[in-house]
Amino acid sequence: MQKGLISITVDGQQMQTEKGTTIETLIKSITRQNKPTVAAAKVNNEIRELTYPVTEACDITLVDLSSADGVRIYQRSLIFLLVKAFYDVFPGEEIAVCHSVSKGLFFEALKPLTSEAVEKVEKRMTELVMQDLPFRKETIDTEKARQHFLKEKRIDRYGAIKYREKPYVSYYVLDDMDDYFYGYMVPSTGYLKLFRLEYDNEGIVLISPRTTNPMGLEEHEIPQKLFQIFSEYRQWIRILGVDNVGKLNDIVESGKADEFIRISEALHEKKIARIADMIQDNRERIKIVLIAGPSSSGKTTFAQRLSIQLRVNGLIPVNISLDDYFVNKDQTPVDEFGKPDYEALETIDLKLFNEQLNSLIKGEEVKIPTYNFLTGKREYSGKTLSLSEGKVLVIEGIHGLNPKLTADVPESSKFKVYISAITSMRIDRHNRIPTTDMRFIRRIVRDHQFRGCSAEKTIELWPSVRRGEEKNIFPYQENADVMFNSSLIYELGVLKRLAVPLLTAITSSQNQYSESRRLLEFLSYFLPIESDEIPMNSIIKEFIGGSCFFKE
Repeated sequence: MQKGLISITVDGQQMQTEKGTTIETLIKSITRQNKPTVAAAKVNNEIRELTYPVTEACDITLVDLSSADGVRIYQRSLIFLLVKAFYDVFPGEEIAVCHSVSKGLFFEALKPLTSEAVEKVEKRMTELVMQDLPFRKETIDTEKARQHFLKEKRIDRYGAIKYREKPYVSYYVLDDMDDYFYGYMVPSTGYLKLFRLEYDNEGIVLISPRTTNPMGLEEHEIPQKLFQIFSEYRQWIRILGVDNVGKLNDIVESGKADEFIRISEALHEKKIARIADMIQDNRERIKIVLIAGPSSSGKTTFAQRLSIQLRVNGLIPVNISLDDYFVNKDQTPVDEFGKPDYEALETIDLKLFNEQLNSLIKGEEVKIPTYNFLTGKREYSGKTLSLSEGKVLVIEGIHGLNPKLTADVPESSKFKVYISAITSMRIDRHNRIPTTDMRFIRRIVRDHQFRGCSAEKTIELWPSVRRGEEKNIFPYQENADVMFNSSLIYELGVLKRLAVPLLTAITSSQNQYSESRRLLEFLSYFLPIESDEIPMNSIIKEFIGGSCFFKE
């Protein structure tokens, strides 16, 4: 090896380079024709920006738009680009990221936008991309950053770092604008050629590449029922005055978390009671209540709480969990990568389920199974069910809204509920809290406590879970008669206490290390919340323990 050179490996290819060479420079020497854009890299299993200088021998894995990390970094950079373009076109006006919508992100301004306004912003974004302006990263003392945001009257950003424990804060500068962002950026605007803006609901929808289509842009259509739930929840948290993390942390710091927990739980109870009333009003035709939603949305607890409200209304619920009809673990179907696909409809023994469903509708008694997650097998403990006058069948599981599941049952006899943990609270105006991360952290905690699954195993399985949701759950969500938001504004503070030790235990030698670091950084924005005041029937208890609906 020549003097002054270091040996590195890039995507399995061994090479030598000068000490201090940036990853971006290294990529230019590698042929990547007809491959997705590279947004970052893993250096010895830790995410680094492409501007990172390589100073010692290491193993580098390029992170492109076929990976979740790559898409997040690309999308975050696009958000900054959009914000910059919006302020260029409309100086002095405000825009904020609200939530995800189908294939994109929804933004709203203080004033309703027009399609012409969105076209102007898109044109300006394209101009900035052509200029290939750098995203410059600046790091300053945390206290100085707080004072800076206060001076600039950027209170939402001040709140995001008000309780930050790290001694420093990093922010980014694009041309004449600086902004704080949670996470990394691509080196420059020239990387961001692939995007599209659309006008919808008096706001902007930002369309960017996805892992399933990293070199193109998918067609966009807002699911209106789900959008309505996002909007309703956003309005509610505004009323409560907790539309960002800083305001939630202020409540915790002031000792008012207990009261806030009770208010959040009361909202859930009120909405569940309303759904029970809808079923009661149609009791003559409704024989089956189907409850579906993605992983860790709280389906089981919701079903139990809905059942209690149905009893209040004079109906007798008969509960069935689709999980109990899982095939034995060794019969689980595999995905296109040859790995177990626990989200596929075929994980359910459809033959047995339909046989028992038809028997119940006929008024017959059936012996139902129970699935043992520790052994991976169905078991029979003598539990029987029957459906007689005044009873309604309540079925919960991720495939509840899939028409194939209950194809033999008339649509008029069904009442369909879609449930998910939907959050419209933000870290600050330009940093959202992804709904999927909330469910992800719920699952990490629950699977460790109750399913004998380590945090690293849950992280390993999560991409498969997400692919399964896109394929088997989300396409049917608009079939629901009603949607229920299972998120609790305070819950990430509660989950933090249990999740942090699990994530911290993952070492740099493990493949899940970079993802554990990302989640730890995300949770660092939340002050921990003690769980003594959380009622035993709370949905969050399904994940942290202490639920009155589960034997532990």
